[in-house]
Amino acid sequence: MTDASDRTDAVQGIEGVLLANRDRIVRFLKVRGADDMAEDLFQDLWMRLTERGVGPIAEPLAYVMRAANNLMLDRYRSARQSALRDAAWSDVTIAEGPSAEATLISREQLALVEQAIAATGERPARIFRRFRVDGIQQRDIAAEIGVSLSTVEADLRKVYAVIARTRRSFDG
Repeated sequence: MTDASDRTDAVQGIEGVLLANRDRIVRFLKVRGADDMAEDLFQDLWMRLTERGVGPIAEPLAYVMRAANNLMLDRYRSARQSALRDAAWSDVTIAEGPSAEATLISREQLALVEQAIAATGERPARIFRRFRVDGIQQRDIAAEIGVSLSTVEADLRKVYAVIARTRRSFDG
């Protein structure tokens, strides 16, 4: 057998396990907290497992269930990071009726933040705007731009770090 046919056999084997145990896997994802997202997560799991070049697997169902568990852990971590990031940003409060001087200072600071974001590069700045301004999910941004989810998260961290440094410069 060639490497290509080995890969095809492995993918068909994983697809067979996924198809045969679909309801069981979806229930597992729901029990782990996926709720309404269980179907979407099953599709993500399908994509992850069928795109990989894996060899023969001794216990394919155990492999699939472990992959489903890892997918849920990734989702929890991502949601936790997002919640922490959002909580940090929600600490900023806006005073009622800012003075003309405060408005001018805010506009200058905004211009500096926009320059800092632009300095991170075209892709990180675009990802930041799509996520924070347009409200597009990170997974959708990754698909739109053609990069991995971890690249989107890394670019967002890069922009957040630049914004944090710029904000600290306002205090000093």
